[in-house]
Amino acid sequence: MFATFGRTWQLTKMSWGVLQSDRKLIAFPIMSGVALVILAALLTGVGAGFGTFERLGAAETAGLAEADIVLLGITYFLLAFVIIYFNAALIGAAMVRLAGGTPTLGDGFRLANSRLPQIAGWALISATVGLILQILRSQSRDNFLGQIALSVVGGVWAYLTFFVVPVLVAEETGPITAIKRSSSLFKRTWGEQVVANFGFGIVGFLAALVGLVPAILIASLSPMAGLVVGVVTVGLAIATVSTLEAIFKAALYGYVADGRVGEGFDQNTLDGAYGPGRGGQRSF
Repeated sequence: MFATFGRTWQLTKMSWGVLQSDRKLIAFPIMSGVALVILAALLTGVGAGFGTFERLGAAETAGLAEADIVLLGITYFLLAFVIIYFNAALIGAAMVRLAGGTPTLGDGFRLANSRLPQIAGWALISATVGLILQILRSQSRDNFLGQIALSVVGGVWAYLTFFVVPVLVAEETGPITAIKRSSSLFKRTWGEQVVANFGFGIVGFLAALVGLVPAILIASLSPMAGLVVGVVTVGLAIATVSTLEAIFKAALYGYVADGRVGEGFDQNTLDGAYGPGRGGQRSF
């Protein structure tokens, strides 16, 4: 476990090196965040007008009308689509960078646009699973074991679909095939995935914490200015971690799927992570 953590930390530092060589990659999660805020505000207004969120917050979901379920489904789909679309653009641009190219933001968006049907299909599946899990959680609020079971199911689903977006971008497959492909790759990388998710979570928490320090100091003089600084610094921290995760995922996918060693990554570290014979000697 400690060896896995050490290898993953090295891969994380390599991801940071790639980001330093192409800092515009961070623009994708920033744009995604802005789009999500705007979309969430619009959907919240619609939901509030219909009274959906008030009924959803009740102890039981039995009072939800069919229109509420439809609205929730549309909400989950649109939010999932925005997240997946920008993530596909980021991973596509990261793959170009790992191949030694110099991607533009337009390159990333062109790759994502060329996969719109696949992205929409995966967003529909992801939103459906998310909505079902949310409804089940709402119905089992007083069932501790049920909550644990649902958390486990959600975690397993997240890990099994870890490589879906890279597969959609690189292999041009449909969402169902991408899920199967991602599941097969998961068996070879589960240790790195688990540790990486934990590691990126810690990095994100620490980065956000550091970003809050100046915000708190400024807030003592001007609450509004402190709020603005806090939102900006925490937002940048989240965007940075999201970009590192995407680079890590793109590099990990390329090596495990095709034996490709991305520019900025070390062959020996990748060999140590996955053992001889799992990767090749080709570069991106």
